[in-house]
Amino acid sequence: MKTRVTYLDHSGFVVERDDVTVVFDYYRDPANSLNEILRSRPEVPVLFFVSHHHEDHFNKDIFKMAQDHRRVYVVSNDIKGTDLGDDLPIAWIHADGVIEGLPGGVRCKAFGSTDVGVCYLLTFKDGVTCFHAGDFNFWHWADESTEIEVRRAYDAFVHEMKRIMDCTKEMDIVFFPVDPRMGTDYATGARLFMENINVAHFFPMHFWGNGAAATCFEDYATDNTECHGLITPGESVEI
Repeated sequence: MKTRVTYLDHSGFVVERDDVTVVFDYYRDPANSLNEILRSRPEVPVLFFVSHHHEDHFNKDIFKMAQDHRRVYVVSNDIKGTDLGDDLPIAWIHADGVIEGLPGGVRCKAFGSTDVGVCYLLTFKDGVTCFHAGDFNFWHWADESTEIEVRRAYDAFVHEMKRIMDCTKEMDIVFFPVDPRMGTDYATGARLFMENINVAHFFPMHFWGNGAAATCFEDYATDNTECHGLITPGESVEI
């Protein structure tokens, strides 16, 4: 089964499969790609995933979308308390939560983050896996952080990565932050992730418009990974 991935903006992506459309961390969509995809696939159910409450990952406009589709919203528990209405098809999830039997036969497992909220590992019914990191990363600023701060950030990252590795050491599709704001070691988290987990297809995200840095794959990619530099909203690739 073919998979098409479309970049919306920042950490937002659409994953199209024959039997389901998956939307991760919709923030904005300057190319109007999502609406075009939904319009072209009226019979296909839609899954919206929200990793956490930060405004660059969560836009309430998603609850106005896909009204004529079967749809489900999988939303991190850190957003609870927000006035979303009681009539929305929301499945709340926390770290270590599992949701089986989502539209398209999708299974979702959530892991913790090194920031807030969760990250998601999806398994499609044909066994293909898809990981969206949300704000899970080795967040540190080596150029200005103290040695203790860097060590704490590293330990937190490795702790959660090992929990992910206990579940799987191979992933087909991965969306992961590569944030140039961190300076020298901006891609260390991505490198460590791919050194420990065999990633078939890697998509950088959370690069704040700095596509040149995000697509310097030699800074972090392993030889067995195909990297896709979707840096312009609306760009897509079939894998």
